[in-house]
Amino acid sequence: MKPPKKWKFALMVWIAIYPAITLASYLLGDSIKDLALPIRTLIMTAILVPLMVYVLLPLLRKLFGAWLHT
Repeated sequence: MKPPKKWKFALMVWIAIYPAITLASYLLGDSIKDLALPIRTLIMTAILVPLMVYVLLPLLRKLFGAWLHT
């Protein structure tokens, strides 16, 4: 199987990351708003990177698999 086109993979990542960041910001925003920016970023990425790698991207690869490889 050939690898997906970069623009298709980028779109799939965006489809996963935008709602994840929005939801995480909504849920955590008030509780971390007083922390320094590097700490807020550390917390957000510690949550979002594993979520992306282990949950969202595998799910989207299943859903968009045929489209990704055409």
